[in-house]
Amino acid sequence: MPQFNKRGNRIRASDKSLVFRFSSGSLLLLFLAVVMLLNLKTIITTDWKVISLFQDGSVHLTVTPYRIMTIVLAALVCVLATLFYRRFQYDRVKQLFHRQKLARMLLENGWYESESTQDSGFFKDLPATTKKEKITYFPKLYYHMEHGLLYIRTEITLGKYQDQLLHLEKKLETGLYCELVSKELKDSYVEYVLLYDTIANRITINEVQAEHGSLRLMKNVWWEYDKLPHMLIAGGTGGGKTYFILTIIEALLRSNAVMYILDPKNADLADLSVVMPEVWYKKDDITACIDRFYDGMMARSEAMKLMENYRTGENYAYLGLSPHFLIFDEYVAFMEMLTTKENAAVLNKLKQIVMLGRHKDFFLKQIKGRGYVDTGNSVISEFYTPLVPKGHDFLKEIGRLSQNRQDGQAACEAKDAGTD
Repeated sequence: MPQFNKRGNRIRASDKSLVFRFSSGSLLLLFLAVVMLLNLKTIITTDWKVISLFQDGSVHLTVTPYRIMTIVLAALVCVLATLFYRRFQYDRVKQLFHRQKLARMLLENGWYESESTQDSGFFKDLPATTKKEKITYFPKLYYHMEHGLLYIRTEITLGKYQDQLLHLEKKLETGLYCELVSKELKDSYVEYVLLYDTIANRITINEVQAEHGSLRLMKNVWWEYDKLPHMLIAGGTGGGKTYFILTIIEALLRSNAVMYILDPKNADLADLSVVMPEVWYKKDDITACIDRFYDGMMARSEAMKLMENYRTGENYAYLGLSPHFLIFDEYVAFMEMLTTKENAAVLNKLKQIVMLGRHKDFFLKQIKGRGYVDTGNSVISEFYTPLVPKGHDFLKEIGRLSQNRQDGQAACEAKDAGTD
């Protein structure tokens, strides 16, 4: 029997009408509570022993305008409660719909076992006239929402439905309108993690942070550059690529990262050359920068091995070193500028970027800054670049951050010189 950590709500066959059952049950209790509260004085003062009865034994209650008004008020309270609950408990409402959809998915696809039983109805002594389906096996599927992520776990029992349960990602993405973040096969069960309400997880540029070998791209999406050191940004004209690159540069400047920026088209990124070092746009300067970056990378690799606390398998961060980034805009355009000999020399210095991932159906949404991302787990999911406030001046902000860094380095050097 697998042990599910925080396994969440078990999806059962009865959940096929979960939304109706929850709504009707909750509202009925609220309705009765309001009616009883508004008629509390009458209920307390009534002598229930002397209440008149009809001949058939039913209670005779007098209908008054006040009682009609209490019923109307109770109904209005139920309507308002529904609106407020949907407005302020939106996630809980979505969870009910998700669980209902999961139950219907299992039922409508026939991924369960059942047997027919005779139903004699209310009169037990009469011959059975109808057959009733009794479910004998229902897959163990668990649903849990936490921090904007959906965790859906299902037990794998080597049964006839194993193949279907092992490939639920497409159904889950389209049916729950979520994006797959990861899929992991564990001991006796598989766990699907999906990003819920993707666009609601979009952040502003001030929230983009680089720490512990990762760069935050959305509330629940991080580019783990220690694990996947290459990033490829592609898209159509006007899709927001340049603003996204500038956002990354600004975020990395707030960390201890060292950057080299190449812009062969002498466009937006080239403007940064007036506010920060190591920004190049001429062909010869770009080639020289690539050579220096490559030589520096090789030299640092050798130097790391000579450090006292060096350990095989650990990266630069383990030794307290800063990450180095080579940001190359319009890479293809630059390669077209080179001769065949120059092209081969540059290719020998640059690692080939490879995007791994599963096949995915891409859906068009006309939202600027929207795309797809592989954060290093070989799963492509929907992504929205951080929002840039209107009027934000990248050149000014990056210049300020770069100057602060240079002032800090100068102060450290002056302090070291004074100590000597």
